Amino acid sequence: MPLRSSSPTPARAGRWLLCSLLSVSLAACGQGSVPRAKEAHELSSQRDVLGEARIRLMAANITSGNNQSYDPGHGIRIFQGTKPDVVMIQEFKYGTNSDADIRSFVDTAFGSNFHYYREAQSGGIPNGVISRYPILAAGEWEDTRAPDRDFAWARIDIPGPKDLWVVSVHLLTADSGTRNTEANQLVGYIQQNVPAGDFLAIAGDYNTDNRSESCFSTFSAVVSTSGPHPVAQDNKEGTNASRAKPYDHVLVSNNLRAYQTATVIGASSFSAGLVVDTRVYSPIEEIAPAQSGDSDSSNMQHMAVIKDFLVPSDDPTTPIPTGRVTVVVPNGGESWSAGSTRSIAWTTSESTHVKLEYTTDGSTWNVIADSIPAADGGYTWQVPASATTKARVRVSDASEAAVTDTSDADFAITSAPPQDPRATITQETEANNSAATASGRVGADKNVSGALSTSSDVDWFAFNVTTAGSVKVKLSMSGAQDLDWYVYSASDLLFSAASSATMSNPEVGTFSANAPGIYYVKVVGYAGATGAYTLNVSGAGVQP
Repeated sequence: MPLRSSSPTPARAGRWLLCSLLSVSLAACGQGSVPRAKEAHELSSQRDVLGEARIRLMAANITSGNNQSYDPGHGIRIFQGTKPDVVMIQEFKYGTNSDADIRSFVDTAFGSNFHYYREAQSGGIPNGVISRYPILAAGEWEDTRAPDRDFAWARIDIPGPKDLWVVSVHLLTADSGTRNTEANQLVGYIQQNVPAGDFLAIAGDYNTDNRSESCFSTFSAVVSTSGPHPVAQDNKEGTNASRAKPYDHVLVSNNLRAYQTATVIGASSFSAGLVVDTRVYSPIEEIAPAQSGDSDSSNMQHMAVIKDFLVPSDDPTTPIPTGRVTVVVPNGGESWSAGSTRSIAWTTSESTHVKLEYTTDGSTWNVIADSIPAADGGYTWQVPASATTKARVRVSDASEAAVTDTSDADFAITSAPPQDPRATITQETEANNSAATASGRVGADKNVSGALSTSSDVDWFAFNVTTAGSVKVKLSMSGAQDLDWYVYSASDLLFSAASSATMSNPEVGTFSANAPGIYYVKVVGYAGATGAYTLNVSGAGVQP
């Protein structure tokens, strides 16, 4: 029997037991009496009374762009937003496909604690397995009909007394007869190597035109092929780009199918599993950072498929928590100024209170808030004064630390902009007829009085913006005189960034300060107008 076995790649040193499938004789899976497939009302009916573990399985051929790879990032965002535990992935290509690049892809899309196996296919489109749980053994079974990929398998140490065997498949598009030949090959490998009592999943890109293809009858010897089937929020089962054909599947053995449960993401629930089509998913924030256009990206020809299972756990006394927490913001790539006020956002299910933490070095965690209502979904945070490019935020269930999520990638905290040491003023000081001699500093929302005494008089004032954002300027005249104002940045004193030159009293306007720094307000009289005035500058980023 053609079989190649190799060690899986762990994220960290851990417990490993690599089993040589060639040296042991394993009972056949699917031989003898095969239990009938569970009907819809029977799903989730078997539950271990002592403990359960929720496991999310995904089939994913969600590459995009022109190179059948995950480099464009659309698929990565879908992985990050849906948070699968075990993925049977196709077209497993990223960067140069070096070990370092593949490891970087797994870290970004799933987390540094995930393990993976990728079949060795130089120049092909390899299949693979990515798992939250340790991969005990992995390898590839030869697909004699496909020149550029094989069947990638893995034996995974999931919680509970049974191991989970998974096979990542990418059947040919040629015709249904060819796909059935491939199915017969794979069933033979499984029956020779997978213990009948273990769990099994065959998942990936089947390229099937309809559910009546003969390969499903063939696969039914080892997995359940009956409905109900996963759907997207438009209630359609199709998984190709036009959603007309059932290309992609997560098919599991009858003993695992008995533990299938609804796939719950945020406030949405999918009783038979989910077809992930970001074009119709709503609210899209539930699977952030995925974007509504990701499934419509160039050359994304498939939708991911998800099924969830509640399996009996190892621990006879402590049930494994089933809640989920997802960090939405910050989720990587942001740049926040030290000392600025920012919003942390998250989604939860089955949690009442959450704990917020942050790190600036990836290892030491600092508490932001010990326990706040999970339903709030957000928290206003003053960014610490610690410049770094390795910041992340962690949100956890306040009473169950195992239910947690961390920003998917690093974000930056930049040094706080320099503060203007000058004291705030309430009255102009002459002569202040240029930026170099400007009166200042004008504090946030502090009234400053002044007067234009001659037709040629011009008054300049300085204020400091510590955080980019909206700034409001208000100039109130004591009489009917027509005075106007202009705003300049210190980097451009030639062209104004904003102005208000109407006949209104007061003259009010807002502008966007695109960067921190010193800004100036110039007050002038229209057609030589003179008179007293009060100046007020306000905004969240204006230095008090």
